Amino acid sequence: MRKGLSCFAAMALCVALGTPVQAADTIKIGVQGAHSGDLASYGVPSLNAVKIVIDQTNARGGILGRKVEVIAQDDQCKPEMATNAATKLISDQSGVVVGPICTGPTTASLPIFNEAKIIVVSPTATAPSLTESGKHPLFFRTVAHDNAQAQLTSDFMLKKLKVKKVAYLHDNGEYGKGFTDNNRTMLEKAGVETVLFEAVSPDAVDFSAVVRKIRRLKPDIVVFGGYQPVASKLVQQMRRDRVKTPFIGPDGVKDETFLKMTGKDSEGVYASYPKDTSALPLYKEAREAHIKVYGSEPGFGYYNAYAAAQCLLAAIEKTGGIDTVKLQDALRSTMVDTPLGKISFNAKGDASGMALSIYQVQNGKFVELDHSLTLQ
Repeated sequence: MRKGLSCFAAMALCVALGTPVQAADTIKIGVQGAHSGDLASYGVPSLNAVKIVIDQTNARGGILGRKVEVIAQDDQCKPEMATNAATKLISDQSGVVVGPICTGPTTASLPIFNEAKIIVVSPTATAPSLTESGKHPLFFRTVAHDNAQAQLTSDFMLKKLKVKKVAYLHDNGEYGKGFTDNNRTMLEKAGVETVLFEAVSPDAVDFSAVVRKIRRLKPDIVVFGGYQPVASKLVQQMRRDRVKTPFIGPDGVKDETFLKMTGKDSEGVYASYPKDTSALPLYKEAREAHIKVYGSEPGFGYYNAYAAAQCLLAAIEKTGGIDTVKLQDALRSTMVDTPLGKISFNAKGDASGMALSIYQVQNGKFVELDHSLTLQ
C-alpha cells in the first residue's frame, strides 16, 4: 500500500512540476490531429506517417534500447476539441508530440503543452504567430509558415501572371485569413489593386452571391485562404457559373481530395506546397512504405509528418532521453535526412533547408512549376 501511494505521489509531483511522466519500458509519442470528420484527409496521413516511422524504428530495436509507442488523439481540427486532446496526451504520458495539424487547434493546445514542458512538432500548422510571437518556445514545425507561402504566391502572381487586380476570399479562420492578409499586403505594396476582400462561410453550400461579385469585378485572379472543402465548393460554383478567373491557394488546397471533389473544374488551379523531392531515396522509401501498409498513395502532410517523427526520434537518440532543454538544442543543431531533404530548425522553431514551389492542376494532376522559395 505504501509503495502504491509513493508511486502516485511521484506522478502527482511530476505533473505539478510540469515534467512529462515517461513509462520506463516505452517512449511514447503523441499524435494529435483530425483523425475523423471533414478534415480527416489532412490528419490521417500524418498519423499514418508517424506509425510507419515508429514501426520501422521498433523493427531496428527501438531507441536507446526501448520500444516507441504511438498515442493518438483526435481533435477533428476543432479548437474546442483540441484542449481535451492535448490534456489526454499528457495524461497518457506522451513524452513528445507530433501535431496538431490545423492552426486553430495548435494555438489552443500549445499553452497546455508549454505548461507540461512537452516539445511539439507540427507537420502542417502554418500561422506565423506560432513561432514569431515568442510565446511557444517548445513549438517546432516541418512546414513553411503563411508568410513564406504568401511571399512565394505573391511573387508568382507579380512576375509570372502579371496581375493588376485581385479578389481575396477566405474562410475567416486564422490559417485562411492569414494567407490572404499576407498576400494582400505584399501585392498592394507592389501596386496591385484589391477589388474584393471577403470572408465566406465554410458551412455554406451556395456561393453564387460571391461568384456574381467576381464576375462583375473582373479580377485577374482569386486568392483563396482556407482548406480544400471550401476551395472545392468555390471552384465548382465558379466554373458552373462560367467564371473562368484563375484561382490560387495555400498548401491546404493541394490535396488529392480537392482533385476528386472538383474533377475537371480544378484545371488550372494554382497552389503552394513543399518542393517536389520525390527523387530522394528517403522520399521513395516513405512512399513505398505507405503503399505497402495502407495500399494507397500518401495524402496531404504525410511527408511533413514523417520528417517530424524522424527529427524527434533523432533528437531523443542524440540526447539520450526526453529532456526538454536538451531536445530543443538538438532539434536546432541537428541536420536530419528526411523525405523533404536535409532539415533542421532555426531559433524560432521554423524548418530551414526545405523549399516551396508553385503547383498547377494540369490534366487532373498537380504539376510543379518552375517557381520556388527556399526557407532559411
